[in-house]
Amino acid sequence: MEDKTLFAQVIDKAQTWLDGNYDANTKAEVKQMLESEDKKPLIDAFYRDLEFGTGGLRGIMGAGTNRMNIYIVGAATQGLSNYLLKEFSKLDRIKVVIGHDCRNNSRKFAEISADIFSANGIKVYLFEALRPTPEISYAIRKFGCQSGIMITASHNPKEYNGYKAYWNDGAQVLAPHDRNIIAEVNRISSVDDIKFKGNPKLIETIGKDMDKAFIEEVQKLVLSPESIARHRDTKMVYTPIHGTGSTLIPNALKAVGFTNVISVPEQDVISSDFPTVVSPNPEEPAALELAIKKAIETGAEIVMASDPDADRIGTAIRDDKGDFILVNGNQTMLIFLYYIITKRKELGLITGKEYVVKTIVTTELVKTIAAKNGVEIFDCYTGFKWIADIIRKNEGLKKYIGGGEESYGFLAGDFVRDKDSVSACALFAEITAWAKDKGKTMYQLLQDIYVEYGYSKEKGISLVRKGKEGADEIEAMMKKFRSNPLKSIGGSPVTFLKDFVKLETVDFAANENIAIEMPTTSNVLQYFTEDGTKLSIRPSGTEPKIKFYIEVHGTMKSREEFDKAEEAANEKINAIKSELGI
Repeated sequence: MEDKTLFAQVIDKAQTWLDGNYDANTKAEVKQMLESEDKKPLIDAFYRDLEFGTGGLRGIMGAGTNRMNIYIVGAATQGLSNYLLKEFSKLDRIKVVIGHDCRNNSRKFAEISADIFSANGIKVYLFEALRPTPEISYAIRKFGCQSGIMITASHNPKEYNGYKAYWNDGAQVLAPHDRNIIAEVNRISSVDDIKFKGNPKLIETIGKDMDKAFIEEVQKLVLSPESIARHRDTKMVYTPIHGTGSTLIPNALKAVGFTNVISVPEQDVISSDFPTVVSPNPEEPAALELAIKKAIETGAEIVMASDPDADRIGTAIRDDKGDFILVNGNQTMLIFLYYIITKRKELGLITGKEYVVKTIVTTELVKTIAAKNGVEIFDCYTGFKWIADIIRKNEGLKKYIGGGEESYGFLAGDFVRDKDSVSACALFAEITAWAKDKGKTMYQLLQDIYVEYGYSKEKGISLVRKGKEGADEIEAMMKKFRSNPLKSIGGSPVTFLKDFVKLETVDFAANENIAIEMPTTSNVLQYFTEDGTKLSIRPSGTEPKIKFYIEVHGTMKSREEFDKAEEAANEKINAIKSELGI
């Protein structure tokens, strides 16, 4: 009965698109789905409305209420416009920034959004062409705007696109504005409610001047100019993986002093099809294969990559045998914060007011490094809007010196309020030069961090479950883990269980429940065991995935014990995966 009701609703929604004020191509696509014997594409396209959530929109492109298209983007922009006009009614002029990545329809969605904002009397700063996400965040602050959007699906496959909404601090929208914007978007009941006819007088194109200002801010973050000067000709390979990083990162590396940045010509080609990779995600080993090949050919020491909207960084370094190995997001975070804290101590820049931020699913080893060096640390939810929220709350009171998450995102300076691969690439190159001054490779530097602070290994596993059936399966899995909590993990008893829906920690040893102080709830479960193992489970907020994060710990007394520690950790992680059936 439920399936029949759903199908009837799908047919009704599709018919509305056929009858409504939609363009001919859209109607033809809907008609084709209606007439096809295979009704799954039709159901997936119309079984729900693509939600304008707390991070904006993200979905597969195409016709339908559950797809990214000009009408879904239009409704989002009209709803955001309506809210801005209410929230900032006392201003003479409301201003927004619009940026976009390299994906199919990204420029179209950006221009349509510019038209809609301007049709509502809102001043628009539209980037002349594709630009990195962090530059959009920066431009919002630079121009004193009230909001901004970035058209991107980040590192998702090529059939996706997305829409990130930002507030006046340059961060992605948080409460109460997120809920209020969502309410306004949901009030758009018809395509006829959307003001598509723009006012060109209110649309200003921006580009090179903003690039220059952004790079000047990156230059200010340098802590070891002498090391860079001594090792400015260090060979390094950088690839934008066909995306926006090419517009800023090579110039930023040059500006901070590096002279031997080697490109990957095949991946310098800007393309929405990402022709050289299966997935344009620097977390995926295959995405860095061409860059590593180029590094081997040229004798480069490090490899750096950014995703299509250039907010994430992926890296590779040479091991003790000279072979390239990938550095994961947790390790990158460790290297960054270890360096920033160590170097700031050398320069006398640790005053007791400094702090760093990590997400709850990021390695706990960051806490150890911060604590041993007298630096405060904050934990927050996954997503850089939460890191930005902590920066905003501490502005003028404490000094932010770095923060990041295991999913290859890092932010070195607070002039941006989202993860930033531009400054991260410059920082990674700088650390390489600093390590050389210490007589170390990046691989040896990482090993030395483990020797000094303890060894940890993290493994992320994502189970993809697409469409309505997949969403239902993910929901059932979370219910199962919540109603039947694990008693032990990898042979070690669970001592704490954190449930961020209930905002409650269960302390099994003390047999008591403790409240968790967080700004809101989140569908995350975390288990901590007697031997320091951490397991986090959560559905992705942007992709059809359920994610598992496993973290295990060990000790290293010397670099020579690294392989042994790694082997033991891998055995334990595999055993835990087997226990969980993933």
